[in-house]
Amino acid sequence: MKNTANVYRLSGLIAVLGLLALLVGLIVRLLLPGIRLAAWGILLLGTILLATAFIIDFRRVGRALTGRRGLFSTGTTVMASIFIGITLLVNAISIGNYQRFDFTALAQFTVTSQTKDVLSQLVTPVKALGFFAPTDPYGIANYATSLLTEYQNYTDQLSLEIIDPDEHPDQARQYGVTQYQTVVFESQNRRRLISPREIVQMGTDQQGNPQIVGVEAEHAFTSAILEVSGTVQKRVYFLSGHGESDINSQAASGYSRAKLGLLDNLYKVGTLDLTFTPGIPKDTTALIIAAPQQSLTSSEVEIIEGYLKSGGWVMILTNPGSPPQIKQLVSAWEVDIEDGTVIDPSSYLTPSIDSPLVPRTRNFLGLPETYFPGATAIIPHEETEANIMQRALAWTSQDSWLEKDFNPLEEPEFNEGTERKGPLALGVLIAAAPANGAEGETIEATKLTRLVVFGDSDFASNQHFYNGNNSDLFLNSVELLTAGTELISIERKVLPFRRLVVGPEAARFINYSSIGLLPLLVLVTGVIIWWRRRQ
Repeated sequence: MKNTANVYRLSGLIAVLGLLALLVGLIVRLLLPGIRLAAWGILLLGTILLATAFIIDFRRVGRALTGRRGLFSTGTTVMASIFIGITLLVNAISIGNYQRFDFTALAQFTVTSQTKDVLSQLVTPVKALGFFAPTDPYGIANYATSLLTEYQNYTDQLSLEIIDPDEHPDQARQYGVTQYQTVVFESQNRRRLISPREIVQMGTDQQGNPQIVGVEAEHAFTSAILEVSGTVQKRVYFLSGHGESDINSQAASGYSRAKLGLLDNLYKVGTLDLTFTPGIPKDTTALIIAAPQQSLTSSEVEIIEGYLKSGGWVMILTNPGSPPQIKQLVSAWEVDIEDGTVIDPSSYLTPSIDSPLVPRTRNFLGLPETYFPGATAIIPHEETEANIMQRALAWTSQDSWLEKDFNPLEEPEFNEGTERKGPLALGVLIAAAPANGAEGETIEATKLTRLVVFGDSDFASNQHFYNGNNSDLFLNSVELLTAGTELISIERKVLPFRRLVVGPEAARFINYSSIGLLPLLVLVTGVIIWWRRRQ
């Protein structure tokens, strides 16, 4: 009897050691892939130990399986297996039939309406190759992969491939990749590389250490898809050389925020100096003249007039006391830029009475609230040509007037007979059929000349761009100019980076343990308890 009891104890000990070996081997296999051979050896040892315990205690194991408790356990095992099978089947079906939901605070994995339109209209296959290294302390690869996966929900033409540049250095050299976490877009022998600096925004913490302060990849990815697929992007040029507002200046009077807003809406933006470029480039979608301080030359005026007469699209943002050449350009299209400053005592941005405030009811786009710091009025001619259409984009109240000699240190007063009474147009959209249009041809069927004129340039400057709905007014006016339809929404996504940064080993442990470690521990504990109860 003693020998039999010793054999039973030995078989139980061997079985426990076998289970522990299997558990250790599985953990090593998942968390330390670099020593796979050792992991497989431990798993093999555990299997041999379990088989040995089964052979030593074959009779008792057989009685346990065929006895009452054994049959009950077998039934339970079958039911559990059926449940697991159904769960696996449901998961297998859901792989190809699922709906993604973005529950992040700022919807950082939800793409904008502009990107959805680009992807839905994509007709040529585009390949995205992510050259991602396993060591990714900032999580750039995870974010880029998640965003591109979201892109694939809106088109069948986009494919995604992840490549480790350390394991495949030849491919990295082939595509000119010199940095980890670079994304390459390729289509029709066209190629565009997106560096990690275009995916994330880098900054420093209080100690001066580098850290990610924002994520802004969507514009870069969507622009790259447009470029490699051959889709022509709208190109906007800002006139320069006359003291205009600088689109690269971060100063309060600069236009860098306006430029960024155009880039976010998938425009290409550049500057144009007609002194060095004797003509409007052929790829120009629209020309913007923002607050010139010096006079234009006669040849420059002639070039712009010719561009307009040939069906060009121009936006002019001026101020009180604008150069005479700007007035000349506008006057040819049946509107005048008046001298003076608009005063609207019933609707202005406190405390500046010379900053008229325009509510939803007094702007064409229906924007809740815009304002114009120091604006002049745009006055349509009393009689206009039949081929010219005009529409006010923003206007003042009936209590307003155009102050001829405004002094900010004095209380303005309306002088009847010498000053123009409101309502006054602060911005005007002009559309005209070219003079050489075929007789009887409708204006809609002809390429229209489009001209947008604002009596103020400061509302789109860095100081005021994001106040009220000024940015919406500027960007939607550009869209009206270039497409004739307003944008539904203007979305710019600069997302704060809030991510727990862990090392690769810790990340792998968290990933696998959350999936299988706890269920495995429960299973092993159950087997041990069952085995001890059988003793």
